[in-house]
Amino acid sequence: MDSGLLFSFLAVDLLLVCVPGADWAYVITSALRGRSVPRAVAGLVSGYALHTALATAGLAVLVAGSPRLLTALTVAGAGYLLWLGWSVLRRPGIPGAADEEAPDDRRLFLRGATISGLNPKGLLLYLSVLPQFLTLRGTHLPVPAQTAALGLLHMACCAAVYLTVGTLARALLAARPAAARAVTRTSGAAMLGIGAFLLVERLATL
Repeated sequence: MDSGLLFSFLAVDLLLVCVPGADWAYVITSALRGRSVPRAVAGLVSGYALHTALATAGLAVLVAGSPRLLTALTVAGAGYLLWLGWSVLRRPGIPGAADEEAPDDRRLFLRGATISGLNPKGLLLYLSVLPQFLTLRGTHLPVPAQTAALGLLHMACCAAVYLTVGTLARALLAARPAAARAVTRTSGAAMLGIGAFLLVERLATL
């Protein structure tokens, strides 16, 4: 692949990943509740691995072309974000405090995978942004291989940014319980807002 296209995609992708959203909210909440940030981030990245696999196999286009399936995914993802956001608001938690409902590492991983895997915005990223950086002529790499390479680059960007966000959130707010609780509640409210927006946006198109 052309190195110029790779760097261009990297710049655009980093810009998109650095925009706070449901992924950020989940990482920050996990960090401030004393849970494993790497495990939470691994879950989120695995969700994008699913999107990468779908795009590489050409199935993402089929999903986007099926209004019923896309609606079902959107409703499921929005509903999960609403539930998770309400759970965070109900029990925001602070660094160092006991959390009776703390999930084990496997559940932490699965929650992250569910958030990113069911997020239709992730699917649309692969459909609207990634194709613009594919080279259809003058390359020895077939389109599926290029798609997989760009998908892996996106996953690497997500891992780097989210690990940094989680680490900074824990380091800066560990000794500030009041601020940590406020940030956690803000993250929960963000999940609720994003979930509600996705739900209303999708149902309005029916």
